[in-house]
Amino acid sequence: MTAFMANTTSRWWVSFVIGVSSLAMSPSISAETLRVAVASNFSAVAHQLAEQFELETGHAVVLLLGSSGKHVAQIRHGLKVDLFLAADAIRPQALEEDGLIVADSRFTYAVGRLVLWQPSGPTPTASSVNALNLGASKVAVANPKLAPYGAAALHVLNALGYFDAIQGSLVYGENVTQAYQFAYSGHASVAFVAYSQVLARADEHYWLVPQQLHQPITQQAVLLRDTPVARQFHTYLQSTKAMELIRNHGYDTP
Repeated sequence: MTAFMANTTSRWWVSFVIGVSSLAMSPSISAETLRVAVASNFSAVAHQLAEQFELETGHAVVLLLGSSGKHVAQIRHGLKVDLFLAADAIRPQALEEDGLIVADSRFTYAVGRLVLWQPSGPTPTASSVNALNLGASKVAVANPKLAPYGAAALHVLNALGYFDAIQGSLVYGENVTQAYQFAYSGHASVAFVAYSQVLARADEHYWLVPQQLHQPITQQAVLLRDTPVARQFHTYLQSTKAMELIRNHGYDTP
């Protein structure tokens, strides 16, 4: 073999190896897009989890945010999503019982905390809600029929013995994000929202509701499409790294 042919062959082989290596390392070659339905309360941490997953795998994650109840209704009517991250355990369990999820994919990814948030003024306390009624102020909560955080808020009001007195002052958002916006915009004086929402704003005007005043806000996730990438994200959500991020946003983890 001549020197020219040897050099040419060597260059071809090096180029071939580099090309194959590039294909193996490039996540965009086989990148896919995941669609994930997420409860509104989990919005901030879900975006960070999605960004981290995208960086590590190259797969894009599209988040559909809304109330758990609305998501379930849409899933039952054919909404195409790969995973569902609910704000409770009841709805994922119901989907499982109806055979609408991948078998054995349901798990608890977070346990939520409820707060009473006041955008300005003194930090609220347990007695703040009852006192607000004297001034005909509004108290924002998420729709308890659609949003577990709204249901938890009503449990708290009943446990404190305030519900009958202030039920006329309640304003209902479709989800916990809208309840937050009612207070933020001045349409309500206070709002029952997720602890993670006030942490995201570094806001200190809140009362962290004792967990014994309401049913546990156990948040579960389910796999709706059994694909390798969906499985990968399902596994990622249960990783040590993901759980640490979830705890940093004000949630307890299993």
